[in-house]
Amino acid sequence: MSLLERRHFLNIALGAFSAGCTGFLGACARPNPPLATVLSGSTVLALGDSLTFGTGASPETSYPAVLAQITGWNVINAGIPGEVSARTLRRLPRLLEKYNPHLVLTCIGTNDFFTQLPEDSIYANIFNICDRIKTASTQQMLIAVPDFIRNPKMIPPLEDAPMYQRIAQALDIPLQQGALAQVLMQPGLRSDAIHANAKGYALFAQLIAQSLHTAGLWNGLSGNRT
Repeated sequence: MSLLERRHFLNIALGAFSAGCTGFLGACARPNPPLATVLSGSTVLALGDSLTFGTGASPETSYPAVLAQITGWNVINAGIPGEVSARTLRRLPRLLEKYNPHLVLTCIGTNDFFTQLPEDSIYANIFNICDRIKTASTQQMLIAVPDFIRNPKMIPPLEDAPMYQRIAQALDIPLQQGALAQVLMQPGLRSDAIHANAKGYALFAQLIAQSLHTAGLWNGLSGNRT
């Protein structure tokens, strides 16, 4: 191989390596093992704020409760009203140790946006939440939140904040896009300006279930079968 050919080969190899290293602060993302279907009866942890807790509806109509009915999973509702990403990051290790979940669903960031936390701080917190879940070798799906920084008055159409796609790509994890925006854009699916009602949470859970099925994390079989 000539010197010119060797240089050309080296440039190609370095380019391929650089393309795969898109993680936070330039870190090379660790590849994930193939996704495994989460079976009926498995424990699933739903992280989040009031939109996970189910504010605006009864506990049995929160999205985690409805998702449990759809899938047959034991979905732990770890949503706390008023939660911000920094607090979720702090309590995550205890939750992982306590429940040892087969899957974690993370829907966080709304309160960060409305309290005008710097965008890079929100990104760092959510990235670190997802990275810790990945480090624990636990499967996960990140659920995107609308871009309330650029659209605080929720003027339709709502669009997801771009940081969620960046985080999912950097860590090579599944991302649910558009579900929360679709619910909150429809007044008939809201209990107030920012929270869903029972119908809204039901649709939210259905859209999440569809994304889980597409990602290969749910087999599509009803949890209510006899």
